[in-house]
Amino acid sequence: MSTRVEPVSEPLLVERVVGLVLGRGAASGAPVRLLVDGHPSTRPDRLADALVAPLEAVGRPVARVGVRHFLRPRSLRLEHGREDPDSLLDGWIDVAALNREVLTRVVERGEYLPSLRDPDTDRATRAGYVGAGQGTVVVLDGALSVGRGLDVDVAVHLAIKPATLRRRTPPDEEWVIPAYERYDREIQGTPDLVVRVDHPDHPALVHP
Repeated sequence: MSTRVEPVSEPLLVERVVGLVLGRGAASGAPVRLLVDGHPSTRPDRLADALVAPLEAVGRPVARVGVRHFLRPRSLRLEHGREDPDSLLDGWIDVAALNREVLTRVVERGEYLPSLRDPDTDRATRAGYVGAGQGTVVVLDGALSVGRGLDVDVAVHLAIKPATLRRRTPPDEEWVIPAYERYDREIQGTPDLVVRVDHPDHPALVHP
């Protein structure tokens, strides 16, 4: 299948993503759950942060959440060793907790938990629930997160080519490459928007 790539500026990219969000649940005022996904070198957190002010400017409350604060306990993540690419892809994210405490909860109960576990200390953050107003947009960022069973309404994937992945991966982290390569194969056609960011300052939208 042929694809078309459209170079865009960073402000235009933000505008396109905001447009996608506003097109979901606009009439009902229901929460919209947005996932910005990408290899850490693509800085999905930076794009997610850039969406907050434009969404708030049009009257949409924002719940800013990171997947990294909903990882499973280290003992479970590393039960097959510290360098198991399959575990990284299939077993690191606590999907059930993220759905239960954030993505499903914001719809059913009008509240969410901003964090569950500190990824560095592996301890519970003891965060309290936060109320979510009408039309709240959950802006979630993470890696290896599309197609994992998360209850999201819009998924944006920041994509890089295999050569870029290898170039940006430090030698002591090369064990993660098979996980990202398998992931790219599995999520084909799943994200609502794919953005090429091989050159970080020159994003490009991918049109099927």
